[in-house]
Amino acid sequence: MNAPGRIGAYVLGLVVVFGGALGVGRLVGPDPTVAQPPMQAAQETNGHAAQEAHGHAAQEAHGHAARPVSGDTPGGLQVSQNGYTLDPVATMITPGQPTDFRFTVKGPDGEPVTRYRTEHDKKLHLIVASRDLVSFQHVHPDLAPDGTWSVKLTLPKAGPYRAFADFTPEGGGNLTLGVDLQAEGDYRHEPLPHVSRTAAVDAYTVNLAGDLVPGRAGKLTLTVNKDGEPVTDLQPYLGAYGHLVALRAGDLAYLHVHPEESGKAGPEITFYAEAPSGGDYRLFLDFQHDDKVRTASFTATATLADGHAPSATHDHKH
Repeated sequence: MNAPGRIGAYVLGLVVVFGGALGVGRLVGPDPTVAQPPMQAAQETNGHAAQEAHGHAAQEAHGHAARPVSGDTPGGLQVSQNGYTLDPVATMITPGQPTDFRFTVKGPDGEPVTRYRTEHDKKLHLIVASRDLVSFQHVHPDLAPDGTWSVKLTLPKAGPYRAFADFTPEGGGNLTLGVDLQAEGDYRHEPLPHVSRTAAVDAYTVNLAGDLVPGRAGKLTLTVNKDGEPVTDLQPYLGAYGHLVALRAGDLAYLHVHPEESGKAGPEITFYAEAPSGGDYRLFLDFQHDDKVRTASFTATATLADGHAPSATHDHKH
């Protein structure tokens, strides 16, 4: 199928939300530098020390109590779910140096999974973000016959990172599993970039309209301009005109959506997304134009129905 055909296959008004079925497994440990948004349960990943966070006693980043709107665990917080486990060969990486990052996904039988469904032109999407949400990468590893995935990965600076594997095993449902990585060296936590509805990348400006609203689908429209002129010839990338990833500040709860089908190659790309709680999020839009993929990033605040937004606006870059 050609690219426009693939795009036409998407369901109009596709809504993908944080959450999904609760999985049985270990949950990601929080960034030790900040307090975290609430989770019903949390454990340290990678087989090291485990910790329980009961009920809603955990605090949102930088001391603001969060208000969950669902009992489901958001995507990417678990290293294991529905019998599948993300298993990296190594989690310590030297910053600034290309590293062969390898991992497997072990199935319910304990063996590496070797058969995956193709979703958005790839069998697995790997997202890697720094814990302070300053660094973001969307890459696609290669799969060996024995079930080992590998990709050259460069982490730009020392500190903690989170890697998310987004995939659908044959015979199973879509999963997003996450694991912590560490780039060795002295770590300096960067404040979250300030809330903004405009992002610049190269000669492009992307404007954001709409809001994240906890508990219900919110419409987000991103408009791409180049040198002040609307871009109307966006190129399909992985079967769509745009890909949006949202990560919740603090625990890095994960959301990956694709746009509403409009039949137009820009300048507007529309998504529907539901946030699991109020607070701050980082949005990363991948789009392709002139044969190059670029990423525009935003900080957005999900505001509750009563207008309360429990976020740490004092810890933003200005």
